Amino acid sequence: MINFLNKFIKRTQNLNHVSKKIIDLSKNSPVKKIFNSINNFSSNSEIRYVGGCIRKIIKGEIVDDIDLATNLNPQQVCEVLKQNNINFYETGIEHGTITAVIDNYNFEITSLREDVETDGRHAQVRFSTDWKKDASRRDFTINSIYADIDGNLFDPYNGKKDLENGVIKFIGDPELRIKEDYLRILRYFRFYLSYSNYKHEFETSKLIKKNIVGISSLSKERLLDELKKFFKSNILTKLSKDKFSLEIFEIVFPQLKNFRLFANPNSFAKTKIGESDFIFLLSTLIIDKSDNTDYFLYKFNISKKDQKRLKIIDNFYNNEISSQSFSEKNLNKIFYYKGKQALIDILSFKIFLSRKIDKKILKFIEQFQFKDLPTMPVGAKFLMENYQIAEGKSLGTKLKTIEEEWVNNNFKLSEKQIDKILSR
Repeated sequence: MINFLNKFIKRTQNLNHVSKKIIDLSKNSPVKKIFNSINNFSSNSEIRYVGGCIRKIIKGEIVDDIDLATNLNPQQVCEVLKQNNINFYETGIEHGTITAVIDNYNFEITSLREDVETDGRHAQVRFSTDWKKDASRRDFTINSIYADIDGNLFDPYNGKKDLENGVIKFIGDPELRIKEDYLRILRYFRFYLSYSNYKHEFETSKLIKKNIVGISSLSKERLLDELKKFFKSNILTKLSKDKFSLEIFEIVFPQLKNFRLFANPNSFAKTKIGESDFIFLLSTLIIDKSDNTDYFLYKFNISKKDQKRLKIIDNFYNNEISSQSFSEKNLNKIFYYKGKQALIDILSFKIFLSRKIDKKILKFIEQFQFKDLPTMPVGAKFLMENYQIAEGKSLGTKLKTIEEEWVNNNFKLSEKQIDKILSR
């Protein structure tokens, strides 16, 4: 009976509008299938929302991912998902995380756990059925808020109150929390810049400086993942204006050299920042007419596609820039040979870095944004059949010359021009 009462004493009813939003989330996403599957697995099985999605609902933000916690162990979670024909993959099963996939939505399901041993990077865990113990191992009070499918909150560390008051507070001993996982230093800044209404506490600042060296032990993958979350949180402008945050950030990511651009962005830049395009925003921070971009790509593992995108911008601006660089003829070349994304990036970069918006460049962006990539109207077969040119090196050379003329002429080419090229 005591345990039964304790369960309801610690679970607080949220404000009506928060509960309603949680219920709406349950109705409007496929997550309901996961809740029903796990809650019906046994008489004791239970699953709740946790972390970011609850935090965002309380603050009226858009929920773009859903994390869940359950008192089932990972093997049981897999069993439940299989029984209910829910696809999943083992994201980090050794730490209790399974990712369920329904209708192209990903839902991370993590088993309740206790940290048995930590080394600042990784934790050895023991799976649990105790919601309070799971909450106690989390980093900040605002991340230890749980909710069931009906919007009832379980908030043992008053995270909701701290979130509403703009207080970023570690659970338990702050230094112990940091030493358990040094990534929490960066997480502190992300949450501080997103939600805090106060100056950094002196003791917190001192502990961060004391333990900053621990970040060097973290994997580059975890650092890059956290960096992406900073960009996604749309807090770079706040970061650029907060002296202590910026000081630590420049120690951790010395390749990010251009934060001044975010301190007073023009209207175009504000829009781009709001779009949270990680690769483009990253380009504005690392491209500086040196080998800084190459060093960043060497240090961090970014996909080949994103590397290529960064290098196109970097190569363009590391060359001598003149008025001809932004002529329609040159832009057509970039558009055709490098693609629409590359051209939009190059033009956007130009405006982003400028104090005053260049209306001509802005017009080019609008022009190419809705322009389809053209297809060369003349091919090898056409030349062979109509001009009796034999297959071989000469054919390739003439075709390339025609292509260059077509691109330079705004993707227009007459038979007369073709005749003139082939008569040379």
